[in-house]
Formats: sequence, structure tokens, C-alpha cells
Amino acid sequence: MPYVMGIDHKYIVMGSLVCTTGVAIFSTYKWLRERRRRNKSSVYESQKLLNEYLVFHYGAKEEVLKYDFGPKDSLDFPKRCADMCLKHTKGFGKTKTLNRALDIGCAVGRSSFELAREFQEVIGIDYSQSFVDACEHMRDLGEKVYFIQEEGDLVTPLIAKVSDGIERGRCTFEQGDACDLRHDLGSFGCVLAANLICRLHAPYNFLRRLSDLVAPGGILIITSPYTWLEEFTDKETWLGGYKKDGQAVTGFATLKKELGPSFSLLESCDMPFFIRETARKNQWTVAHCTVWSRKMN
Repeated sequence: MPYVMGIDHKYIVMGSLVCTTGVAIFSTYKWLRERRRRNKSSVYESQKLLNEYLVFHYGAKEEVLKYDFGPKDSLDFPKRCADMCLKHTKGFGKTKTLNRALDIGCAVGRSSFELAREFQEVIGIDYSQSFVDACEHMRDLGEKVYFIQEEGDLVTPLIAKVSDGIERGRCTFEQGDACDLRHDLGSFGCVLAANLICRLHAPYNFLRRLSDLVAPGGILIITSPYTWLEEFTDKETWLGGYKKDGQAVTGFATLKKELGPSFSLLESCDMPFFIRETARKNQWTVAHCTVWSRKMN
């Protein structure tokens, strides 16, 4: 048996094989994570999805749901989210901080514009650059042409419009990662995170930033259907939807645990929403809405 420097060569070969295999596994893992990140990015950049979100945010009721039957109370979800914010911030003082609002995961901006009815400054942040571009187009021009799919290649043109009376110039929009927000955002009287937390790659990072983003006495509103998917979030960082030591862990329970030291829970309720895909295929989902007040200490 050949020896190399007094060592049986088969051990050298085996050791090299283990090292090579380990590197290959690690490289494959990194490749898969990067592919998933790119796939996630591409999901949010498609023109089809942009059109679906424009009608979700700005579509008239008869444009979204043309039938006499159906869940009418599920329409206008982005406006209802903003209304919930305005309800809980009514009577806020006119301090500069409390007059700022942050809409994280703003999509195409309807909630941001609605918040501008009362807040002097509104910042909308979204992961998708195409969504941010649409927001800026709506801010600058007040409207945008888009198309809704009826059937196959058949589409109908529509116009998304910001409601009259809203000072669109109060809103600014930027692309950003909710799990790694820029550090100079400052604090806000209201932070809205609508249907966001179950689409984040590091949701705990986001939750732990909130005590800095929400000013003492300010309001935080989170809505989520708690649809945890490994496509977006590694399973070990899900906020809920699994068992630990034989006990079920829910997203709401984790929110209370993570937010409890800095926030008080004011309200929780169910908020249905309806996303139109085609004339006959749609999504009906029920989000859980939780309203939190930032503690003063």
C-alpha cells in the first residue's frame, strides 16, 4: 500500500473527498438560497402581478368583483388598513415625529396615499422596484393606465387614480428590504405592515427593529394571514405554523412574545381581502389584524 509522508494514501483520499463534498454541499446550499432569492425577486417584478396589485389597490368595486354576489366586504383592503391606522391615531398631537407615517411593504401605494390625508409625511417602502416605480408614477401624475386579465389573452384597460383631496406630495417611496431597513429612517407616529411578515426572509429582524421605528405613544398595525412558506422564509425562522415541544406555535403568539416588552396590544380583528386574478379566478383570504401602542418607557 503506497504511503505519503508515512500516511496511508487512502486516508488522504478519503479526507480530501470529505472536504470536497463538504464544500460542494455548502456551495449548493448557497446556490439554492440565491436562486430562491432571485425567484422571489422575479415574482414581484412581473407585469401581471403589478396589474393585479393595481386593481387590488385602486380598482372600483365593480371592476374587482363584477358579480352581484361575492364577498363585497373584502374589497378596498389597502384603504381599510389605512382607515384602521387613522382610527387609532386620531387626536395625535402635531409633533413632527407623530405626524410621520411609515408603510412597510407598501406595494403600489394606496395605503400610503390614504395615510397622507392626515399625516404630514408618509414614507412607503417596498421590496419590488416595479411597485415603487408605480407608486412614484401615481404620486407624480395622480393616475396610471393598467390592464386586467379577463380570460387568456383578453384584457381590459383601466385607470388607477389617487383620490381627489389627497396631498400626494406628502408621500415618498423607496425600494428597501424590511429586514434590513436603512438606519436613518427615524421614528414614526404610525407604522403599517400589511400582509408582510409571512413574506420576509428574516421576520425576527423586522420585528426587533420596530421598537426603534415606532415613537413612544405611536401606533403599529400588522396584518397577516400567517401563510408561512419556505419559498419566502426558512422554516427555522417562521414566526408560527409549527410545533415546539409538542405545543402549537402560532404567528399571533410569537407577535405577542416579541412585541410585548415594548408594545401594548390594543385590538385584534379579522380583515378579509379579495385579490382579482381573472374575471372568474380570484383569491379570498382572511388576514389577522393586530393594533399595538408603543409603550412610553
